[in-house]
Amino acid sequence: MSEALRKLLNQGNPQQPVITPHVGVLTLHFQLYACEDLKAKRKAFTAMKAVWGKEPDLAVAETADHDALDCATWTIAALGESSQQISQRLDQVEKAIQERIDAAILDVHREIL
Repeated sequence: MSEALRKLLNQGNPQQPVITPHVGVLTLHFQLYACEDLKAKRKAFTAMKAVWGKEPDLAVAETADHDALDCATWTIAALGESSQQISQRLDQVEKAIQERIDAAILDVHREIL
């Protein structure tokens, strides 16, 4: 590391505001019908990663029931500046998922960290 870079890092920048990001976690448990194999299950949830997985403030992953054909559990993590902003964002995402994913939602768990 160069001496100039070391000085800049040690100085810090007192003018920049400190932003503490908030995290929201939305976990959805789905009931699936007529999935004969894991390929059909993956196809039913293609939009989860294709649509919401590309959003810059969201992270999307299947978090449980990986090998089950009749159910799936997906978790969406959202990052934002305030818990209110995150709550609104998770509301939007949950509503969009209900409209787009062809599976019944059995359980919803939400947590703001």
